[in-house]
Amino acid sequence: MNSLPEQSSARWKLALLLGSVTFLSFIYFYEGGGWNQNSRFDLLRAIVERHTLQIDAYHENTQDKAHFNGHYFSDKAPGLVFLAVPFAMAARPALRIAGIDPQSPRGELALSYFVSAGAVALPTALAGVCLFFLGIRFGATATGAAFGTLVMALGTPLWAYASLFWAHALVGACLVFAFASALKLRESKTTRGDVSWALAAGLAAGWATVTEYPAAPASALLAFLALSQAWPRGNSARWRVTAGVGVGAVICIIALLGYLHAAFGSFRPSYSYYDPNSFSFMQQRGYMGLTYPHPDRLLKLLFGCSRGLFFASPVMLAAPVGLWWLWKGKTYSAAALVAAAIASYYFLFNASFYWWKSGLSFGPRYTGATFPLLCIGLAVTWQRATPAWRRVLMAFALGSVFVALMAVSTTSELSMEDRCPLLHTTWPAFWSGQMALNRVSMLTVAEAGSSPQYGAFNLGQLLGLHGLASLIPLLAAWGFAAALWVRMNRRRSE
Repeated sequence: MNSLPEQSSARWKLALLLGSVTFLSFIYFYEGGGWNQNSRFDLLRAIVERHTLQIDAYHENTQDKAHFNGHYFSDKAPGLVFLAVPFAMAARPALRIAGIDPQSPRGELALSYFVSAGAVALPTALAGVCLFFLGIRFGATATGAAFGTLVMALGTPLWAYASLFWAHALVGACLVFAFASALKLRESKTTRGDVSWALAAGLAAGWATVTEYPAAPASALLAFLALSQAWPRGNSARWRVTAGVGVGAVICIIALLGYLHAAFGSFRPSYSYYDPNSFSFMQQRGYMGLTYPHPDRLLKLLFGCSRGLFFASPVMLAAPVGLWWLWKGKTYSAAALVAAAIASYYFLFNASFYWWKSGLSFGPRYTGATFPLLCIGLAVTWQRATPAWRRVLMAFALGSVFVALMAVSTTSELSMEDRCPLLHTTWPAFWSGQMALNRVSMLTVAEAGSSPQYGAFNLGQLLGLHGLASLIPLLAAWGFAAALWVRMNRRRSE
């Protein structure tokens, strides 16, 4: 029998293999530009190149922008951009060493790829590693835990979000980090451990809100989860955890409010500074477009052909079942309840928003941050399932991965007007070999011009491959990783 250190080492090797495969899968595709990602990239360039929060020099490439006091700003929360700044600062001298001017169109395109990889793809891959260990904590084998991780990364629309300079994948990763840190408090035995894990939970949950304003209720739920894990250990532990979470949260609040005050001179969210003619529903419909959950929208977000999660990823039907089993097991009932509550909140939030289809998107984008927490249930479902049901789960998972692969290969920014873009657009485009269809650039209008060369691409195309053949290097990497997984698992068993 393997000793505990040997088992731990073997699990870490498996987890790192999963993290490497998912990270490669994320960065294999560069999805190009669009209003959402351009708004954030404009702010990044303004900070790095001009040392300002005003995006006046870049704003023509997006309508996702705020207008205040004669200047343009990104309308997004700043967390993703703040995280991307160190990657941009590191990439610029590296580009110069490679003989590329960082401020040339080619250099800016490379920069947008690198910051997407560092600030979006990398945290999401690390969240997958974290999810693997959470699955083991909840009683799954390495295979069951890997099942949940791979579905999260490759079998849901999160794959697309992790390949774009969007915030949803980063927020989902932050929520997973906060969730895992909160559970570590359950077994903490020292003052230092209490403070450290509580601080980590507060920072991760808080940064989710700095990155996306709607994450605030989810962040609060995770703070309560952290406190609940320390509660049975008495008042001293409770106060230490409260202090640690509080310090982490205050750091994040200062970062967010500091940005809003520096940009707008107040603490109102940046979405409140739209031009009167831009996104008029934000001013005319409820509070910034939010009213109340509409049952028809909720059903479409779950089962609809246009944006339905279970249509795009049928294997996710098993996720709530796993969370229910985890709740019934009592040991981690609070964790299961919080994960389910966060998922419910996001879907209800999305169903309450006037612009519920979320523009050009694959799947229910405004709920994307909850996909990782939902996938916790998949590891539990796999572990509890009979061999026959595992075969069903595997079939659903393969179908889900194939749908996601089609989307990221062609374009993840699917039309709102099409009632079923996956069938009408994605399917025929994929089988005809039309890869990387998005020709919109993250560059300014003047830099991009009319050239299509600054749009989407995949790494196979950079190697000179075309059509479906451009996916061969990715599929080969998957095959190699699968063989390595089998070999490592066999050694672990022996």
